[in-house]
Amino acid sequence: MARISVTLPARSPTPFQKLAELCQNLEQTTKRGEKTRLIADFLRSVDPSEISDATLFLVGKPFPESDPRVLEVSYATISEASRNLGQTRLSEAPLTIHDVFRTFDKVSEAIGAGSRVRKLSLVQTLLTQASPVESEYLVRMMFGEMRIGVVEGIVQDAISLASGAPKELVRRASMLHGDIGDIAKIAITGGPKELQRIGIHLFIPVKPMLAEMAETLETVLREHTGGSGFEYKLDGARIQIHKSGDKVRIYSRRLTDVTDSIGEIVAFAKTKVNASEYLIEGEVVGIGKNGRPIPFQDLMRRFRRVHEIQAMTERIPLKIYLFDALYVDGRTLIDERYSERWEILASLVGEDYLAPRIVEQNKKEISRFFDLAIKEGHEGLMAKSLSSNYSPGARGKKWFKLKRDDKLDIVIVAAEWGSGRRVGWLSNYHLAVRDQETGEYQMIGKTFKGLTDAEFDMITKRLQELKTHEDEWTVYVKPSIVAEVTYNEVQKSPRYKSGFALRFARITSFREDKSPEDADTIQRLRQLYEKQFEQKSRLELT
Repeated sequence: MARISVTLPARSPTPFQKLAELCQNLEQTTKRGEKTRLIADFLRSVDPSEISDATLFLVGKPFPESDPRVLEVSYATISEASRNLGQTRLSEAPLTIHDVFRTFDKVSEAIGAGSRVRKLSLVQTLLTQASPVESEYLVRMMFGEMRIGVVEGIVQDAISLASGAPKELVRRASMLHGDIGDIAKIAITGGPKELQRIGIHLFIPVKPMLAEMAETLETVLREHTGGSGFEYKLDGARIQIHKSGDKVRIYSRRLTDVTDSIGEIVAFAKTKVNASEYLIEGEVVGIGKNGRPIPFQDLMRRFRRVHEIQAMTERIPLKIYLFDALYVDGRTLIDERYSERWEILASLVGEDYLAPRIVEQNKKEISRFFDLAIKEGHEGLMAKSLSSNYSPGARGKKWFKLKRDDKLDIVIVAAEWGSGRRVGWLSNYHLAVRDQETGEYQMIGKTFKGLTDAEFDMITKRLQELKTHEDEWTVYVKPSIVAEVTYNEVQKSPRYKSGFALRFARITSFREDKSPEDADTIQRLRQLYEKQFEQKSRLELT
């Protein structure tokens, strides 16, 4: 993805040691304001050409979210590379932020035969050039888990403080542009004026707007006083389509370019949409032989496929359902009402390509529509306020999800080796939710239920690739895999730091379209726990 260009004054390169020392200081304080000040001071002090990379490194990302490059460095490779860290450093010249980024870039280019040896050599050279404190945070960065209590919201506040730009302007620019590193550089070198120029740019993916879970239909009707549009909550994969002239690129919910995997949607974008250039959003659903949606995990085979794409296209045909228009023929639409955006979208495509939708206030009719969505193999309904603008990356009450089951999207942070029939598999999974204030993952239980033997085998291989360390029975992993879990009840539990546990947790699917940042939070779990006392009595302990 091309980054926005800003003219920068020259300055000497920033030693990586300064960033490592900053990480130490951030790890030692729990105060959000202090973290914000420390990051702001650092960003103001570094060489402008390194601001982008330094900002990404602070949130544990070697590359921007939508960048196709990945490190794919295993626990075994890092362990082997770390064995000789006690030796003398190879160079007296200080390691710079640029040096680290260039090495990461070379690691990402090591693919195919011999790639592990090449990656090992690069990582070993990098760590041997680093001081002990630098090595500590380089390893954490390669695992994508900094553990310094810094989430993107804190970094946005720091960018605001360092640049003098209002917080809301920084947040809006970040959500529209999708690269927090680029936003930091633009804001600090160009100030609020440059930040205000950031809008929707075709072929730079936008963070998707998110919905809260509605406990009841009454919640929706109470919050959406101006009316709601109810759309099917489709059991598919969310995408955004960018087109200008003959060029089409399609991005996933996680901002990954998936164009080459879904050729029939590219053909649709070129021939079935009545606009020269646009950014529209929708859901692709895999269709089985009986015309009904296929399971989400089967659909994901289309997006993982690199070879034999044509055969997979015939095996898993796709249907597109569109539900939003963010940019059409030079006009940005995110500040327009949902009702107007829908009208514009409906003018671009035939009704067959739109998500099934009603605008309704009658509870009986909404319930009937909900039951129809379930009957047709989908998850429920999306309720969207008719007056709502589009807020990229934000989750709130403008949009609600209405689903039948109690479900949470959780992150797997560790797994235990199984016994009996499950011997040889990592099959007792440690379930965690994220603290949106600190970025920490807090356990809420374990489960081995819900998976087939094939899924046990698949997830065991994936978890071993994500391993950070292990003990006799347990493999600890980089938080990466998001699983959808059904449960009976949220309970208080002194066993876990979170203070909660899920009763009868069962994995229903793996959400490869979601990142750990998209998973449910400890804040939501607390809300769910308190919500049950609207129907139940609370036992008062004296």
